[in-house]
Amino acid sequence: MKFGPSPVAEAEGAIAAHSIRLPSRKLQKGKELTTADISDLQESGIAEVIVARLGPEDLDENTAAEQIAAALVCDPDKQNIRITKAATGRVNLHATRAGVVGFDPARIHAANAIDPMITIATLPHYKRVEAGAMIATVKIIAYGVAAANVTKAAEALGTAMNVHSPRYQSATLIETVIDGTSHSDKGRRATNTRLSRLDVALTPRIKVPHKTEAIAEAIKQAEGEVILILTASATSDIADVAPSAVRLAGGAVERFGMPVDPGNLLFIGSYKGRPVIGLPGCARSPALNGADWVLERTLCGIEVTDADIAAMGVGGLLKEMPTRPKPRST
Repeated sequence: MKFGPSPVAEAEGAIAAHSIRLPSRKLQKGKELTTADISDLQESGIAEVIVARLGPEDLDENTAAEQIAAALVCDPDKQNIRITKAATGRVNLHATRAGVVGFDPARIHAANAIDPMITIATLPHYKRVEAGAMIATVKIIAYGVAAANVTKAAEALGTAMNVHSPRYQSATLIETVIDGTSHSDKGRRATNTRLSRLDVALTPRIKVPHKTEAIAEAIKQAEGEVILILTASATSDIADVAPSAVRLAGGAVERFGMPVDPGNLLFIGSYKGRPVIGLPGCARSPALNGADWVLERTLCGIEVTDADIAAMGVGGLLKEMPTRPKPRST
């Protein structure tokens, strides 16, 4: 592509690089100049304009953006993504269902490294989204770009994104009490809000004593496809009451603790093929915490491994809590 000043008399068919105000109208930037445009420019006393000229090896900005978006989303129904019509070199991608958006970061990085004029910007990997949310945008910065580079970017991308829709429809929340003292229902309310964002329903309330045997029995009786445990006293070890109850019921505990704050005291496990998540005490608040990341992925059928949780530390400092005990800033 060639870019620069051109005599108006020679600018027909070129692309106006900037908007031009004429006495009778305005020529928008990005417009391919026609015979009528040239005539109006000359009548207005304008002798020179800044234009872009595409060569035979170039694609215009809209065609390039459309081709890259099509490479990203080759099966819109399966990927739960809608592609908008290209305009000014931009195509936006929107989720068609609520869920968790997943990317292949390496492919996105590779495509963005091919040509500075080809850009793909996305939401964070594994971000929860609502139906209709914009999850990515493809923008061609210049008015044209080498077709060969568009092809390279499309090949690098492959199918690099999906919106993972909810896999489960119900969850059971087991709450524990100590010495008969009942906590408020704010933990259940906060949990219900989190689940409802992904159209997952809570089964009837279950409250049991903070005892291993009682929790184990509640796990066995749980109706939900996902089992959540919120204890009156925070889990402080993998051998503590709630993790022990999962094992006593016949389940397994894969990990206790996560490098996300708030949310450190979470554990994950399974019971007869159903996910089990031991929620940290901060889950009683609607504020973002580490449990949100694990819960959202789990509900959308994304396996959360020990390595996945270990990798959450970068970016895992979410919020300083006013009620945190020592150490405190001085």
